[in-house]
Amino acid sequence: MRKALIVDAAAKPGGHYSHAVIANGFVYVSGQGPQDPRTNVVPDSFAEQVRQTLRNVQTILKGAGADMKDVVKVNTYLSDLTRFPEYNTIYKEFFPSEPPARTTIGCQLFGIQVEIDCVAVLPD
Repeated sequence: MRKALIVDAAAKPGGHYSHAVIANGFVYVSGQGPQDPRTNVVPDSFAEQVRQTLRNVQTILKGAGADMKDVVKVNTYLSDLTRFPEYNTIYKEFFPSEPPARTTIGCQLFGIQVEIDCVAVLPD
């Protein structure tokens, strides 16, 4: 089974892709940035960009029938790896216990400081 999702409450995709794809009991969430879906504004501060990006991931997971506790793998892309300690502290707000596997990569991002994608298992 494969089902592509566009979640109405999420920020509009910036290209030709789905917010997520459900396949074989997993939810594959496309890379999300920090744009607030209600205002279309990207926060200025790094900390608020991280929080908004994780809230955007959370919104898509909810639309797929999952939650942050169901996430098994996270890929994070930071425009400045020196911000990793700050990122890690904020990340713990969203994954306070039993955190998922994670990879964090420094890379060039266009107009944002963070992008996050993930894989979650659908709850029974």
